[in-house]
Amino acid sequence: MIEAARYLLSAQRTIRMEAEAVASLEERIGDDFKNACELILKVPGRTVVTGMGKSGHVGGKIAATLASTGTPAFFVHPGEASHGDMGMITADDCVIALSNSGTTPEVLMLVPLLKRLGIPLISMTGAPESPLALASNAHINTGVDVEACPLDLAPTSSTTSTLVMGDALAIALLEARGFTAEDFAFSHPGGALGRKLLLKIDDVMRQGDAIPRVTEDTPLADALLEISAKGLGMTTVTAADGALLGVFTDGDLRRALDEQVDIKATAIGELMTRSPAVAHAGILAAEALRIMEERHISALVVLDEQEQTVGVVNLLALLEAGIA
Repeated sequence: MIEAARYLLSAQRTIRMEAEAVASLEERIGDDFKNACELILKVPGRTVVTGMGKSGHVGGKIAATLASTGTPAFFVHPGEASHGDMGMITADDCVIALSNSGTTPEVLMLVPLLKRLGIPLISMTGAPESPLALASNAHINTGVDVEACPLDLAPTSSTTSTLVMGDALAIALLEARGFTAEDFAFSHPGGALGRKLLLKIDDVMRQGDAIPRVTEDTPLADALLEISAKGLGMTTVTAADGALLGVFTDGDLRRALDEQVDIKATAIGELMTRSPAVAHAGILAAEALRIMEERHISALVVLDEQEQTVGVVNLLALLEAGIA
């Protein structure tokens, strides 16, 4: 039990120390941070992030976050940059260099080359008077008083602080660019978010002959055949010119059977639901799902700009598309 308690105390101490390190960053958001944002926004090229060791791992994540939030970015290993990958960086780019000490040789080796090309240099270090910080066009202080590591050696609090500052930079740039949720989806087309934000109702609805259709004078028996043939559990009821008059659903059928109507003699127009919920072509499939959930229905008629029926979408189609 004593050993188990030590595990818990160690974990709690680590979290507390790193939380304190992150909290101290807020007071450092000032002119240097603003200058860094403006430098990145001004360059016509991309933002190149570099760093060695643990800083390199953090730099890779920062580059990925920047790229997915509207700031084209990628990571370059400083050791590889000295052996050919420097060619990946152009005069139109800017560089964010990470080094807690500000004295990492592999990173400092790149500084004269960046200066010669006139590439703006932004650094994140824990040492404002370090060679890297002093050589930078903008320096962001990510230093910590002590690492969470009890030996004060392993990068822990310092890497967390740098990661958080990178997120702060990415979000500030996102807002400055007016980056939208739809823009984000274009960077993530393969994920669930991309599907929800990009898929239109037109992509999943039944169209043409696949739409169940009857007229209002169609006998209920014939309407049931149309419902069965099209497999959506409902049918649209349309006028001769194609205008939507109503829908007939499983729920309407249950009510009709409860009233013991004559299925051969009763016209569907007497039983249909008038003024049903509809959606218009071009809306997001996720919006169609919201309408269906709010109205507690399992199918939705889609109209065009002339209010003509152009499709029907049901919950199954949205489920298969990964929306529901």
